[in-house]
Amino acid sequence: MKKRWMGVLLALASAAVSMSAQAAKGDLLFKLKNKTSAALTEFYASPPGTEDWEEDILGQDVLEPGESVKITIGDRREDCRYDLKGVFEDGEAVEQRKVDLCDTEVYEFTE
Repeated sequence: MKKRWMGVLLALASAAVSMSAQAAKGDLLFKLKNKTSAALTEFYASPPGTEDWEEDILGQDVLEPGESVKITIGDRREDCRYDLKGVFEDGEAVEQRKVDLCDTEVYEFTE
């Protein structure tokens, strides 16, 4: 009986360590600053090498030149590199590849 309870306790401890390791990864937080001369109407961040862009992070919002907004990416990836895509009010798009977002509190999006 003692051995069975020890096995259960070890399994619970292992699960708790695994869950706390997952929580330690946390969300990726940064401030996006529009350092261009045009309004940014869409902004996307996707893992490098994926075929599709994730959803538009700005949603209905528009980021005017010089403005900034706090961004949270909650995908809990260990790799901080993302492909970024900004779409401007005239429809022009600018893509930036393999940007490391963990090394910055403020990311300045430029043309």
